[in-house]
Amino acid sequence: MFTGIIEELGSVREVEKRSDDARIVIEARMVTEGSRDGDSIAVNGVCLTALDVQPDSFAANVSKETLFRSTLGTLRAGSPVNLERSVTPVTRLGGHIVQGHVDARGKFLGVESHGESWTMRIAFPKEIAQYLVFKGSVAVEGISLTIAELTDEYFEIAVIPKTWEVTNFSHLKPGDEVNLEVDVIANYVERILTTQDLKTDTAAP
Repeated sequence: MFTGIIEELGSVREVEKRSDDARIVIEARMVTEGSRDGDSIAVNGVCLTALDVQPDSFAANVSKETLFRSTLGTLRAGSPVNLERSVTPVTRLGGHIVQGHVDARGKFLGVESHGESWTMRIAFPKEIAQYLVFKGSVAVEGISLTIAELTDEYFEIAVIPKTWEVTNFSHLKPGDEVNLEVDVIANYVERILTTQDLKTDTAAP
């Protein structure tokens, strides 16, 4: 589990294609501190198992499913990536509960500068529309954000200088795909309501 507060902007050192899977090596110094092989590290919002952890890098295997569902398949040597270690019992929950399980890929439409802040516009697929709410939480590239504007096709988020500085947002270009994870609470609520409907239908004479 993660909080969506990015700790470090790392860089892809190497991508090795392995049939339908891949292995990536990421240059990083902060998230490798205290990390061991087998620990979880979120890369652009995708929970990966860290392997061969070194002081300045770690590796991770990426499955076919993850490559299909997320944007990790587009990573190349030199690509900037958002990194966050998994939470501990004493971690401050500064963002919201982020699982590192990508629900869909969105599209970066553009950004407007306001001097000391930015407004970014992200298009989303219809299958996650029901989980997005005005002023609700959403993770974009693993970053915990609040939806500031919402339409049927896109949402807008306000980005402060610190987020702009320590994440890959400043590297995005219009048309780039981004990883989206909706608030997990919305999924649980939907499941509870759906299960109740099934029980009601079953109990009906």
